[in-house]
Amino acid sequence: MRNLTYDDVKSAARRVAGQVRPVTVAPAGTGGTVTGDAAGTGGADGYELFFALEFLQHTGTFKARGARNFLQAHREAGTLPAAGVTIASGGNAGLACAWAARRQGVPATVFLPESAPKVKVERLLGYGADVRLAGREYAEALAACEEFAAESGALASHAYDHPLVAAGAGTLMEEIHERLPCLDTVVVSVGGGGLFAGVATAARQHGVRTVAVEPEHCRALDAALEAGRPVDVTVDSVAADALGARRVSAAALHAARQEGVRSVLVPDAEIVRARRALWDEHRLVVEHAAATALAALTATTPVYRPAPGEKVCVVLCGANTDPTDLIR
Repeated sequence: MRNLTYDDVKSAARRVAGQVRPVTVAPAGTGGTVTGDAAGTGGADGYELFFALEFLQHTGTFKARGARNFLQAHREAGTLPAAGVTIASGGNAGLACAWAARRQGVPATVFLPESAPKVKVERLLGYGADVRLAGREYAEALAACEEFAAESGALASHAYDHPLVAAGAGTLMEEIHERLPCLDTVVVSVGGGGLFAGVATAARQHGVRTVAVEPEHCRALDAALEAGRPVDVTVDSVAADALGARRVSAAALHAARQEGVRSVLVPDAEIVRARRALWDEHRLVVEHAAATALAALTATTPVYRPAPGEKVCVVLCGANTDPTDLIR
């Protein structure tokens, strides 16, 4: 599959215009004031932090962008079958696909691992999707989805490994840049790499560096960089329901090798801590996957340390979560 280009992102922006919610970018403090602890240099010499509130997107995550772009492109090309679309997902991509399919007037069949959160299954049913549970991990759900597509004639989408899906995700960076034209750095969580590949491709066009953040035990991108090619990894993290891809996309690996990109890992304990800080300090309820990006900055020992005066935007990518564990 070919690498993503900035022209892909611009084409996606045309297709999703007026169909997705424009991202809200909110100031979030400076350096050490972000979470009420020593998460940076703080004070006048600290970095400037912003949050991209993409969890306000349709279906609760950035995935709506890629799903809309994917199906609209096939509609324009005359390749969207009456049998509809099928996808394997940890939940969020399936939600976006079902939402976009309903808008296109075609059925959606979504395959999930048996471990998928109940809240995501219930929302899928609410979108009218045919939900099928298959296997314990995303890879097993994907195999079942591919078999179904071959038998039914449904159009097979992918949670992250498709240029149309990644380009749709990249439209988020276009909107962030419009709101913060002097941005230095964007920080984004990485699972299979669709959001990262799209954002990094657009960020590079605008001279913005990208920090790619993964849980220590869901390190598909980090492992691919180490091996020089996409490789299978074990998946074991509190954020695995959204970031638990066993293998990163080739497009993501290509993007990670470009100038201005840095890949970092954070432990689960810091992800949990960052998620709670977003609630305690900002009253923002997000998934562990979204908090993973912030954890790179707010960990007890930060894995990314912005320079004084650096303008940093953390993408809070989704909020399909059960918030009861945040309420003391």
